[in-house]
Amino acid sequence: MELKELKQFVASHENFEIRVITLSGSRCYQLELEDVEGERHMLTQRNKPMLFRSLDDVYLELKRAGIHRAYLVQHVPHDEVIGRDAHYSEPLTSRMPLVF
Repeated sequence: MELKELKQFVASHENFEIRVITLSGSRCYQLELEDVEGERHMLTQRNKPMLFRSLDDVYLELKRAGIHRAYLVQHVPHDEVIGRDAHYSEPLTSRMPLVF
């Protein structure tokens, strides 16, 4: 999902969730939108995942899109080491609400 598509989606939908995903082992962030049907859409730029170097950059871009809350999601490196799938979509285990 490109930035302009995100803005259009936000303008026409009310029930969705935005996740700011921290990539384990790096200081980069990605944005993911989950709609009411449970479909996940990564924010892209020119068909490549859009990466942010700081949360301030993420906040600025989300504010431009009209979004004022999201969830910070952190991957647990331990899961990757032992071969388990990341479980960042489970609501109470690894998400922290962000309001800006």
